[in-house]
Amino acid sequence: MELNDTYRNLPYGTFENPIASSEDYEYCRQIMRRASQRYSFASNFLPADKLKHVEAIYAFLRVGDDRVDVSHNGFSSPQVAIDDWERTYWRAFEAGDSPDPVMRAYLNTALACGIPRDLMVAYFRAMNEDLSITRFPTFNHLLHYVDGSAVPVGRGMTYILGTREPHHIEAALSHADSLSIAMQLSNFLRDVGQDYNIGRIYLPLEDLDRFGVSEEDLKQGRVTPQFIQLIEFEVERTMSYYAHALQGVSMLATGRWGVMSGLAIYRAILADIRRNRYDVFNRRADISRSTKFALVAWSWWQVYGL
Repeated sequence: MELNDTYRNLPYGTFENPIASSEDYEYCRQIMRRASQRYSFASNFLPADKLKHVEAIYAFLRVGDDRVDVSHNGFSSPQVAIDDWERTYWRAFEAGDSPDPVMRAYLNTALACGIPRDLMVAYFRAMNEDLSITRFPTFNHLLHYVDGSAVPVGRGMTYILGTREPHHIEAALSHADSLSIAMQLSNFLRDVGQDYNIGRIYLPLEDLDRFGVSEEDLKQGRVTPQFIQLIEFEVERTMSYYAHALQGVSMLATGRWGVMSGLAIYRAILADIRRNRYDVFNRRADISRSTKFALVAWSWWQVYGL
């Protein structure tokens, strides 16, 4: 019997045999702090006893992302690097331990919070796709990719934070999916120019055709009327995912303020794209520190003030 099977049916939070050390979790914290200012900022408003688990899942996913996109140091290729990370993952669940500090922390978090081992199957599939797929013919193709690249984050977060009566975790997961999709789409829209420069287009090709935008337009950074219509269409579609995600925040047992803050801060990327007149080539959408604090205050009012 594998270790994961031993603990699979335990209620959330009953796992009391730590595999990871405080140093392992601190290592994960540093990875998250370096990689994402927005995510790190919003995480400050999560319950202290949940924060280390959020940092562990973020760090686990970031290591894989970086092996594909940033550096495969120590490996002959990005493919070999991500294959090694996937083998390290399955071995950790089989052995109940890992020589890697990030994997130890994530394994401990998964067992403590009841995160299904198979949740990350889609993640590894998406990382492999990243090595060969640079265009997405339709929005459904893009969603299939996001189902692996982003959705596991929201689902893992939901297992960590739990749900409160009368809600069951299965009901909350669809709203978590919407938040993950919305955040990923927001990043794609913010980074259209940057992504094109590394050979990738995360705007569905069917949408480019629909609005009369060519790859040459992206290459030249042309903010044409047609491009503005295209980006506004994508912004509105992304906003619909945020609207659905918003309905699920109240289902969470803990961390509602932090999740609402993350939602508000990432959603504000879309507002800044509009303020920048849809120029995602020369002006990177960003949120000022004062705006972030204002959104955190708004989020507190939405969660506790009504």
